[in-house]
Amino acid sequence: MATKFFGTHLYMFFLVFCIYSLYPSSAAANYNVLSFGAKGNGVTDSTQSLIKAWAAACGSTESATIYVPKGRYLLRSMAFKGDCKSSDITIRIDGTLVALADYRVLGQADSWISFEGVSGVSIIGGALDAKGTALWNCKAKGSNCPNGATTLSFSNSNNIRINGLVSLNSQMFHIVINGCQNVHVEGIKVIAAGDSPNTDGIHVQLSRNVNIMSSSIKTGDDCI
Repeated sequence: MATKFFGTHLYMFFLVFCIYSLYPSSAAANYNVLSFGAKGNGVTDSTQSLIKAWAAACGSTESATIYVPKGRYLLRSMAFKGDCKSSDITIRIDGTLVALADYRVLGQADSWISFEGVSGVSIIGGALDAKGTALWNCKAKGSNCPNGATTLSFSNSNNIRINGLVSLNSQMFHIVINGCQNVHVEGIKVIAAGDSPNTDGIHVQLSRNVNIMSSSIKTGDDCI
């Protein structure tokens, strides 16, 4: 009787071992920007915290998620570069990324948040508030104004997904897709005043297989 009991349990152990060998559990790395010093108080500059979180995710050999909790995170212009070890990086945003108050600083950059040469990057949820009103007012007065920055840009990248993002009051273009392949944009909202200058919603150039679905674009220039 004991031999039969031992044999049954040995068989069950062998069966479970085989199943786990055939279907290994998928590993994933998670990076909360708060762990890198970010503060969602709308006052503290969290730029370096997001750059550090990206470096960690990019250097991971596993699928990686960068998480931005609720709150308002103040950011300067920043660029996320490719050649990552991970080919699957998700940036999940529950909060709002906010541009610095001095519009002239950001306005001298080409882009506020840019991705260059990346692959397999997804941006899910959240809002980007570029606070472009001050620059629009400057241009309306005909003063010596900077050109303004694109809010979000992807260049020379592939397998990109943008889902559920809100872009508010971009200084210039809201989203630029340049030299990219296989881009899926869904459920986004673009919002800017009807008289806001050069605030194109989604600007696509030199790219292939770009799908834009179920989105709302209300802005002062071309929608797409």
